[in-house]
Amino acid sequence: MTINPQSAIVLASGGMDSCVTAAIAATECREIAMLHISYGQRTEQRELKAFNDIADFYNVKRRMTVSIAHLAQIGGSSLTDRNIEVSRADIESTEIPTSYVPFRNAHLLSIATSWAEVIGANRIYIGAVAEDSSGYPDCRPEYYEAFNRVIEIGTKPETRIEIITPVIQLRKSEIIKRGVELGAPLHLSWSCYKSEDLACGECDSCALRLRGFREAGMTDPIPYAKSN
Repeated sequence: MTINPQSAIVLASGGMDSCVTAAIAATECREIAMLHISYGQRTEQRELKAFNDIADFYNVKRRMTVSIAHLAQIGGSSLTDRNIEVSRADIESTEIPTSYVPFRNAHLLSIATSWAEVIGANRIYIGAVAEDSSGYPDCRPEYYEAFNRVIEIGTKPETRIEIITPVIQLRKSEIIKRGVELGAPLHLSWSCYKSEDLACGECDSCALRLRGFREAGMTDPIPYAKSN
């Protein structure tokens, strides 16, 4: 295996944060591969389209799509269990929302690490945001610090892989501004937890995104059923 210090894997859901993360990785690395993981979520097909559209935009040749639909069998989240309603936005809440998928990011990072070790990439970019961490425990900086240690211990001695979280300390408005500076295709991204045609405008993800655009003094380029 040859380590390429300019090669990275970008974990990309197709959402706004991962779109901007892909833009950052594209400026920092000579080559990026992109990985999309479906887990039986409500907007699975729309997110996959967004992923491929963004990968096409960056002319990514090496991309992988993986299904871990067993997370839907496990359940426990409104994103994977249609018997659990997607809660309306309450972005000031400090409670874990119904959209939390139990320990999801560990699954995503494990797959990315396996692929990185095989192809010789030494970076894994993920668009985790600490602004979301009041609801999602696996979006906190200390989580990724710990996972980097797991990678160090659990891979070959010569393997050097680091998780990069370039937007983790940014507010949504700052992520949007950074994306615009880099020419990120925000119009191709999809953040809604609930709908696949028009973004609902009512879930936490839509609310955070819309607030970010308002704070940035910009208009969100994707269509919404409700945007107030």
